[in-house]
Amino acid sequence: MAANLNQNRHNAPQWKNMVVQSSFPKKLQDLNTLASNLWWTWNYEVKDLFKEIDSELWEETQNPILVLKEISISKLQELEKDSNFMNRYTQVLKKFNDYMDQKTDPKKARIGYFSMEYGLDDSLKIFSGGLGILAGDYLKEASDTNTNLVAVGFLYKYGYFQQKLSLDGDQMAIYNPQYPSELPIHLVTDANGNTITVQVGLPGRLLNAQIWLVHVGRIKLYLLDTDISENRDDDKTITHALYGGNNENRLKQEMLLGIGGVRALEAVGEKIDVFHCNEGHAAFINLERLRKLIKHKNFSFPKALEVVRSSTLYTTHTPVPAGHDSFPEDLMMTYLGQFPERLQLNWNEFMNLGRMYPDNHGEHFSMSNLAICTSQEVNGVSRLHGEVSKEMFKDLWPGYTVEESQIGYVTNGVHYGTWTAKEWQKLYVDTFGEGFLQNQSNKSYWNKIFNISDEKIWDIKQAQREKLIAYVKERLHKTWTERFEDPKKLMKISQSLNKNTLTIGFARRFATYKRAYLLFSNLERLSKIVNNPETPVQFIFAGKAHPNDKPGQDIIKEIVRISKMPEFLGKVIFLENYDMNLAKQLVQGVDIWLNTPTRPLEASGTSGMKAVMNGAMNFSVLDGWWCEGYKEGAGWALPEKRTYDDQEFQNRLDAETIYSILENEIVPLYYNRGMNNIPHGWIQYMKKCIAEIAPEFTTKRMIDDYHERFYSKLAERIELVRKDDYKVAEEIVQWKKKIAEHWDSLYVVSCEIAKTTDALTLGESYKGCVKVDLKGLAPHDVEFEFVLAETNKKGELEVIEKQRFVYKEMDEAYAVYEVEFTPKQSGIFNYSVRMYPMHKYLPYRQDFPYIKWI
Repeated sequence: MAANLNQNRHNAPQWKNMVVQSSFPKKLQDLNTLASNLWWTWNYEVKDLFKEIDSELWEETQNPILVLKEISISKLQELEKDSNFMNRYTQVLKKFNDYMDQKTDPKKARIGYFSMEYGLDDSLKIFSGGLGILAGDYLKEASDTNTNLVAVGFLYKYGYFQQKLSLDGDQMAIYNPQYPSELPIHLVTDANGNTITVQVGLPGRLLNAQIWLVHVGRIKLYLLDTDISENRDDDKTITHALYGGNNENRLKQEMLLGIGGVRALEAVGEKIDVFHCNEGHAAFINLERLRKLIKHKNFSFPKALEVVRSSTLYTTHTPVPAGHDSFPEDLMMTYLGQFPERLQLNWNEFMNLGRMYPDNHGEHFSMSNLAICTSQEVNGVSRLHGEVSKEMFKDLWPGYTVEESQIGYVTNGVHYGTWTAKEWQKLYVDTFGEGFLQNQSNKSYWNKIFNISDEKIWDIKQAQREKLIAYVKERLHKTWTERFEDPKKLMKISQSLNKNTLTIGFARRFATYKRAYLLFSNLERLSKIVNNPETPVQFIFAGKAHPNDKPGQDIIKEIVRISKMPEFLGKVIFLENYDMNLAKQLVQGVDIWLNTPTRPLEASGTSGMKAVMNGAMNFSVLDGWWCEGYKEGAGWALPEKRTYDDQEFQNRLDAETIYSILENEIVPLYYNRGMNNIPHGWIQYMKKCIAEIAPEFTTKRMIDDYHERFYSKLAERIELVRKDDYKVAEEIVQWKKKIAEHWDSLYVVSCEIAKTTDALTLGESYKGCVKVDLKGLAPHDVEFEFVLAETNKKGELEVIEKQRFVYKEMDEAYAVYEVEFTPKQSGIFNYSVRMYPMHKYLPYRQDFPYIKWI
């Protein structure tokens, strides 16, 4: 029978695995080392080296791992014969090796840093915004300063979302997976090559997580990953997306970060002295540490708590309530129902660790309250935010006024090498001289900017702005073409965008309190400002709104709509998908950085600091860092104080102030040109901005502050507590127990403040005396304090003076304490006397908040 030649005949292919590894000439093998350590992200010489390997591939990926993955062996062999390339490669490699050869002092306390996100580079998408960028910058500075620190976070499969806009400006969240083979990460294995995993208990099962290692210069960053075969499908997704899913998924993420993070460090052999909890997301680190001390050292809960508190710092990052995670009691019972027993607590005692008000069963379990309850040190991220945080958490310490809170602050900073344009870096190093990079917070170096000619400063600024405008045009062309936008409008935008026009940037997360809409309150007035033919202005906006933040997304949509109006084409631009690369282009290229938050909801903010490094001035509400950063003649400010309680009225006032300052101060100064078309007055602002503001807001200054204010103190504290088999911890526990047993029975026999019924005379000294029955306590177990207060404008009592009583003698069975005080100002005041327990090893009175007012 003849074959049917028209019929397909085939079988399925039998595919077999074949692994083809990159092959490098021997002389170039260390390119892999350079690509695998994120040191390259803040060293432009390394970036230039990889760009030279393949410029098109570099511009497309900005990822040396992908460049090496795609490059051909023939190209590498060609580079090996290129003497100029090999010389640069040798120089860069030597600089890297010299850097890595500097070892950390092993005698210094080892710090464990825990954060939900790290913004290190766009090639490793494990961050969303400010918190992550700050944490990433901090690790880089820890590396540069050789700080003895190790960090823990998550490897997210999808990271944060990619932002796409529709024709109408609707935000769409796109999640693209990351592939480990394209990332600068290494799977952590044991000596036998087996993957190291950690487990965290979930209802009816164990959650498994493997560990990846990222080298950030000299710093090790360990990332947990649950997307492995050992887990159920729904558990695999726990580390899929940053801040993804519902409240239950957030709880599972935070259990993994805190409990799993501590176990991960133990599994890889890291011994930590001081724990830094970066935001409340990581607060479960302290529950796990308490559990370990109770189980393995047989400590009581109070003793374990003394040890954990003495070695923990908690940094809070936001005054916005939504930024402080909390969980309902039933969810806590489902996932952490076994934990109280492990901590030797009953359920209510356990829940009280996360409550502001003990025994309030309607209150959710707050991660921030847990962090504060189990940490000795707490800080906000700017001076103002420290004060706001004191107010937020004041009810945790009843009996103490807001100003007495022990909450401190360290103002955030930005990493110089990451955010400063190459051209500025070269100028600074050449001008400021040897020692500058190691002493970036030293103003004497930065003051040398005044020695540089206005022409040179202006040339760099002009070049950076021109580079930004070219980048914006290219990016707009790509995104508008993908959306099939009107080509005529795109042409008009391209023609209108001008490299010489005053350029103002606004880029951040689009939360409503950041008030991105403020500039558009009066479109007619804004149109006159941007379209003035003699003094034009152009605005560039960028930013994402959380996928669940509909009001924030609506603000983006409205700005996009306005940007397409005829009078604003090419004058107001919105760039989609705000990421680190776009952020760098903006802070390096704009003339003004605009920030308009609702007071006092900006905890710190760091984007404006990055602009300063590049000679851009800030125009901002005096909130967050700008309260400390603002210098007259080096930027512009909207007042710190609110004029109206009604937010709508305040918005209108602030909008009018913005227009007025633009019209009357900023625009005229920019366009007032001297010889060679140089704005000398503007450049004086630039120089003062660089000299007086930049050195105050580097991560070098920031990490120095953390060492001085917190790390050193905690290192000394935990060393003291650990001595002699935790003798001090046990002493404190027993003392607190004694105080608790006697406190309610203490009896004040008399309390006399001289002449209290008469008017006191300013400048004269007066005495007071307290006689107390201590009921078996020693005189030094308690202290008394004379407190003078006055009513402030809010109608609240505010302490203006305190004077401690001094123990004098025992009068029969009673202890006698005396005080002498001198009124320092006239007026009508309130006074009282308070008694509180005191021990030489208490770090703060609030550590044991027992108070009796007399």
